[in-house]
Amino acid sequence: MNRSKAILASLRLANSLLWTRLSSTRPICTRVTHFSLLSSFTPSYHSCTSHFLINTHNQRLCFSTQAKSIVDLVIAYDWSDDLENKLDELNTKLTHETVIYILKKLDKDPPKAYNFFNWVCEENGFRPSSSVYSMMLRILVNKESLKHFWITIRKMKEEKCYIDEETYLSILGVLKKAKMATDVSALNHFYDRMIEENAMDGVARNVVKVILGGEWGKKVEKELEEMKIEVSDNLVIRIFKELRNYPLKVVRFFHWVGECSGYEHNTITYNATLRVLTRHDSIEEFWSVFDVMKKAGHEMDIDTYIKVSRQLQKCRMMEDAVKLFELMMDCPYKPSVQDCNLLLKSISSSDSPNLDLVFRVAKKYESMGNFLSKAMYDGIHRSLTSVGNFDEAEKIMKVMKNAGYEPDNITYSQLVFGLCKARRLDEASELLDEMEANGCVPDIKTWTILIQGHCAANEVDKALMCFAKMMETNCDADADLLDVLVKGFLCQNRVTGAYELLMGLVEKARLRPWQATYKTLIEKLLGVSKLEEAMGLVRLMKKQNYPPYPEPFIQYISKFGSLQDASDFLKVLSVKEYPSSSAYLHVFQSFFNEGRHSEAKDLLYKCPHHIRNDSKISALFGSAKRGKATVPSGKESTQV
Repeated sequence: MNRSKAILASLRLANSLLWTRLSSTRPICTRVTHFSLLSSFTPSYHSCTSHFLINTHNQRLCFSTQAKSIVDLVIAYDWSDDLENKLDELNTKLTHETVIYILKKLDKDPPKAYNFFNWVCEENGFRPSSSVYSMMLRILVNKESLKHFWITIRKMKEEKCYIDEETYLSILGVLKKAKMATDVSALNHFYDRMIEENAMDGVARNVVKVILGGEWGKKVEKELEEMKIEVSDNLVIRIFKELRNYPLKVVRFFHWVGECSGYEHNTITYNATLRVLTRHDSIEEFWSVFDVMKKAGHEMDIDTYIKVSRQLQKCRMMEDAVKLFELMMDCPYKPSVQDCNLLLKSISSSDSPNLDLVFRVAKKYESMGNFLSKAMYDGIHRSLTSVGNFDEAEKIMKVMKNAGYEPDNITYSQLVFGLCKARRLDEASELLDEMEANGCVPDIKTWTILIQGHCAANEVDKALMCFAKMMETNCDADADLLDVLVKGFLCQNRVTGAYELLMGLVEKARLRPWQATYKTLIEKLLGVSKLEEAMGLVRLMKKQNYPPYPEPFIQYISKFGSLQDASDFLKVLSVKEYPSSSAYLHVFQSFFNEGRHSEAKDLLYKCPHHIRNDSKISALFGSAKRGKATVPSGKESTQV
């Protein structure tokens, strides 16, 4: 409670006039939306033909019954000799797609994934490609399974497979994050040696050089034929990766390899091709190769689907992402519930979600005999509220309850967001009271969305009222909410109010603002000549272990500041006794750029002895005497 009172006190600093209005202001909301009035739901939206309550379809799997039995056994039981015996009895050769599918299911259980991988390679006769090995390495790169990780890398080398750059950088990042310096060094050494020793790497580079040497035509094809390439899956994959920024050339090489060299494409190369073609300028070719792959009896593996789908979503190619999802749901290797959730979330995150796509995803998932999860209902609900379809959103909430999912902070936050987006701010505020009445206490994210909605509508004073109300509920503010409020103040050019709010919350509530919040506010303060306040923020940044932000100060002081300002600023930058020589160098350079040579010289005389004798600073002042002041060694960053 004391902390809440302290924060409220800081708000009074930020906007003292607001509080006199607060005591006399009538309740914000004028209308309450009740979500408990409807007892049934039939969506009126034309695409939503499913009722989301009853599932009558049985899930279908297209791959063989024996292969399905292997998948079920591996996923359902702990690894043991008994399980291996049962798998051996089935006597079924597993395909690339099935192995990828099982490994994806086991990616959170590295020991089991490793045991399965060994069994399928040694007992089942499966020969893994580079892409399968890469997937195994990503699964095994953790402290508990590092021994198996390095065994797998050695096997990979023996099989003449390679680690592609994407996988290398991914697992290198994991090792660095875990501070496993020895393994980082070993991986770097292995990767460098692999590139040096891999003759395939040289062949791939030569092929790529020919392909990129000119427009595809008979000349290029002739040069490729004369190279007498010994084509393999791994070589083709390597070439595709090298050509990933030239998707149309990938397609031409893909067809040339299949038609001219006697090489027959398989699941591995089809999937590698599809990964490269997921772009706006090659989406037609993507679907063409996809159709050819299906006609040839091959399937997209689940790892490729996940990567392709996420790339489509990242590029906002949502129509294609939904089409691919529907096709994959009809395949043996179906997307998971998490994949479906992510797709719905991506669709709903756009400014104006396409409801037809939303309901297509939900309908397709349900038609496979699945029940919609809470996250899927949230995705549908988020889309409806985002486009302002609150009547249908209300019905969805009722259906969620009937399905056993009580509305929570996520559900209500989406509705608050939609109401704020529609500028129905009073209703959005009233909704939080309704939440509490229904036993759902608003959390910091819900409050932040409400306050951000008011700020976006330029209703900063009302946003502060909401903030005050939040503090009275003992819900503590965080850096996200502070950033929202500061930006709200700055949008109204209330720079001093933003500064006082931040300082008050840091002092009274011990908040640690985001570094970006500090930087934005520093720039705005300097824009209104509040140098002392801006330097106060730098002092706070240092206390909270953020690096200082000198660039805007140097520009400001060199144009408008005094020698004392420059001296004070350099003191603020100091970590122990003095800032680094490069910090001084950039201050002097900036003064020279503004034509303030005499002030720069006066400042130099005030500097400590080691700064005056610094070789680069001496060279700078020497060049100034000759009429040309430049940083001696070229452009440098300011080191403090």
